[in-house]
Order: sequence, then structure tokens, then C-alpha cells
Amino acid sequence: MTFIIISSAIFLALYFIYNKKKRNEWKVPKADFPKEWRIILLEHVNFYNTLTQEEQKHFEFKVQEFLLNCRITGIKTKITVADKILTASSAIIPIFAFKDWTYSNLSEVLIYPNSFNEKFETTGSERRILGMVGTGYMEGKMILSKKALHLGFNNKTDKKNTALHEFIHLIDKMDGNTDGIPRFLLDKQFTIPWFELIQRKMDEIHADDSDINPYGGTNRQEFFAVAGEYFFERPQLLSSKHPELYEALEAIFNQKMNNKNLVNASFKLKRNSQCPCYSGLKYKNCCGKHH
Repeated sequence: MTFIIISSAIFLALYFIYNKKKRNEWKVPKADFPKEWRIILLEHVNFYNTLTQEEQKHFEFKVQEFLLNCRITGIKTKITVADKILTASSAIIPIFAFKDWTYSNLSEVLIYPNSFNEKFETTGSERRILGMVGTGYMEGKMILSKKALHLGFNNKTDKKNTALHEFIHLIDKMDGNTDGIPRFLLDKQFTIPWFELIQRKMDEIHADDSDINPYGGTNRQEFFAVAGEYFFERPQLLSSKHPELYEALEAIFNQKMNNKNLVNASFKLKRNSQCPCYSGLKYKNCCGKHH
């Protein structure tokens, strides 16, 4: 009996060691980036359209890498390629300047058809949640509303993007605390000034003297995520109305967003557009022949 118990214990130990090792095996893209994926980026992700060709290729690599290492699972909804690309883009935009960044604290994104409640129910009352970073038994998972995911990219001027919001929370959580202080990205000497800036900006929200989403006044972590949405959606407006906040976020994310004309970066692929495969030919004479 003792032998069986010891053997079982050894087996379980080896099993968990093996699976832990397997989870730690980071996959790197080896195949070419699919042309169909590039079309989705061009037509839906303005951030991608503001990048140089070299930067676009790096963005594509990071999108592909993210999808190789993180499952996208539909809950009562069918997952499309666009769902995957928009989820991955939301993950890559805030960490784009950090070439070797990996989301080691995320293994799966669950996509719900619409809003849900705190019990993760998709029907009934109190369904006000559009996105959530999992904790406890949901650690390592994120939940997103499919409707909110697409709305975040379709409405490009409202300073809101639910998926981006949740990935900023995940970045905040990388140091073990979701507290609005992203210590992985913020130099130690700037922690106190950043904390004080958050408090001032939250006071402005509470005094109804701010154009920042009122939800940012809930607490520091929500302020950081809301301010991040503003930074990546309307950087020029943020720079104009909240220059100190813009400069702080520019330092945190290491990106000069006010140089990007996101509002006019929309792209619609037409027959006479340059083909997204970088062939130099018109779309109708290249990849468009196959669509």
C-alpha cells in the first residue's frame, strides 16, 4: 500500500513537472503571416496602418506569436478569424515597443457573445461586464465580450476599447498587484509622481471637471486602464487636454502616440489598392484573383 502511495505521488510530481515544462515552451512563428489576416489588420486596426512596413511586419509577428501561445475559445459563440486577430491586436498594441514581451500570465481568452455577470452568466439580469481578467480558479484567463471586442475597433474615436482595457490590466498585474502602478514598465523613481498624478486626475473626474471616462474614477487600476484606452485611441486629444498625463503614458508604454494620425488611418481594401502581400501589384492583379 505504501509503495502504491509513493509511486502515485512520484507519478503526479512527474506529471506536473512535465506539464509545467510544456506550458513554458514558448512557440515562435515559423510560417508566413497569412494574407487574409493582413487584410483584417488593414481594414480594422488603425494602429497597424500608422506603422512603417518594417514595423507592420513586427506587429504581424507578435500577433502570430500571441495566437500560437494563447487559446481563443468561444463560449456560446463561434470564433472567427477576425475575433482572433482583433484579440491579438489588443494584446500587442500596448506592448508593441517592447520587442521581447510575452504575456506569461495568460493562457486563454474566453469570448462571450455579449455582456455577462459576476457569475459568468450570459443570460438574466445584472449582465453589465464586458471584459475581465481572471483571478482565483480563473487565473491565467481573460474574458471578453465579442460585441465589445468588435465595437472597440469599429468606433475609433470614443476613447474606449474593452479588449485593450483588459490587456492593460494584465500588464498592470504582471508584478503581482493590479493597482494601477505597472512596475514592469515604470522606473522606480517615477512611481510616486505617477501615483500623485493619478490621484489628481481622479479628483478631476470626481469633480466632474474631466473628459476622461468617469469609470476611471473608480480606483487606480481602473484609471490606468481607462487612461491607456484614451492614449491609444485619441493620443492627440489627450496630449492637448492632459499633457502631463500624456507624457507619463508615453514614458510608460514607450510610444510616441501623438505622432500617429489614427483618426485618418482607416483603410478599405479595393480592387485597385496596392496588394497587402507587398508584391507592389494592384490587389485585383495579385491576391485579389483568389478572392
